[in-house]
Amino acid sequence: MAFWMLMPAALAVFGIIIYPVLRTLIISFFQVDSALATETPFVGLHNYTAVLTDPGFWATVARTLYFTIVSTGLELLLGLGLAALLNVDLRGRWLFRAIVVIPWAVPTIVNAAMWKGIFNAQYGALNGVLTQLGLLDEYKAWLGDPILALNAVVVADVWKTTPLVAFFLLAGLSSIPKDLYEAAKLDRASTWRTFRSITLPLLVPSIAIVLILRTVEAFKVFDLIYGMTRGGPANGTQTIAYYAYTTAFSDQEYGIGSAISYLIVLVILALSTIYLRLLRRSEMSLL
Repeated sequence: MAFWMLMPAALAVFGIIIYPVLRTLIISFFQVDSALATETPFVGLHNYTAVLTDPGFWATVARTLYFTIVSTGLELLLGLGLAALLNVDLRGRWLFRAIVVIPWAVPTIVNAAMWKGIFNAQYGALNGVLTQLGLLDEYKAWLGDPILALNAVVVADVWKTTPLVAFFLLAGLSSIPKDLYEAAKLDRASTWRTFRSITLPLLVPSIAIVLILRTVEAFKVFDLIYGMTRGGPANGTQTIAYYAYTTAFSDQEYGIGSAISYLIVLVILALSTIYLRLLRRSEMSLL
C-alpha cells in the first residue's frame, strides 16, 4: 500500500528532476548540434576539454566569481545589520518587518525590469536624481559599460535578496538566550565584545546556511542577467549559467552546453562541501 501511494510522487520527481539531470549528463558526452539532430556521435570528454580550454569560459567564470563574492558579502553584511534592527523590541515592529520583506517578494524578472529602468541612460531615475543633486553633469549609460553594468546587476541582486538573508539571521538571533546578554551586561562587556563573544559564535550555523544558499543561487544566476542586460554589453555581464544557455540554445551546441552545466554542478558541490566542513568545525569548537 505504501509503495503504491508513493508511486505518483516518485514518478513526478523522476520526470521533473531526475530524468532531465540524467539526460543532460548523457548529452554532455555526445556531439549534439541541433535539437532535431539524428546523428549524435559519442565524443567522450571532448566537450569538457573544449570548455576548459576556452578563454571565453574562464572569462565568464571570473565574472561569476566576482558577482558571487561581492553580492553574497554585501547581502551578509547588510542582512546582519538589518536583522539586528528587526530584533529590537519596538512598538510596530511587525509593520517594519512587513515592509522589509517587500523586495524579496518581488519576482526576479520584475526586479530586473525595475532596475533596468532605474539604470536607463535616457530616462532612468538614478540619472535624474544624481543630476538634480549636482553629482552628474550629464546622463550616464550605466548599462552601457561592462564594469558598471556588472555592478548594477550586483546592486539589483543585493536589493532583492538582503531581506531574505536578514530573516534567516533574525531566526538565529531570536534563538540566542537573553541570559547571555544579561550576564555580559553585568560583566560590563562592551557592545563589540558582546557581539564577538556571544552573537557571532552562536550565529555561525545561520551564517553558514545563508552562505551556502546564497553562494549556490548567486553562482548560477540567470534570470536577473537575462532581464537586465542579456549578458551585455560586450559580454560584460555574461555569467557561467547565461553562457551555458547561449551555448546550448543560441549556438545550438547542446553537448557543450550540457558540459558547462555539469561543471557548474561540480563547482557548487565543492563550495557546499567547503561550507559544511567549516560549519562542522565551528560547531565542534563551540562544544
